[in-house]
Amino acid sequence: MPPKIRDLIDRLERAGYTDRGGRASHRNFVHPDVSKPITISGKRGDDARIYQIKAVNKAIEEAQK
Repeated sequence: MPPKIRDLIDRLERAGYTDRGGRASHRNFVHPDVSKPITISGKRGDDARIYQIKAVNKAIEEAQK
């Protein structure tokens, strides 16, 4: 069972990302040490897509360097 969008958002926030806002169901997260923001789309209760999970994992890895 894939994680929910809310789980991805929680992981990003624990890694130090902050929600910069967005339009409709899109949210932009920024980190002070990472130059590229990450965008997560979908409602909080939706299942996360594979590409979203990979993007969150990569963003968290970049923030930890």
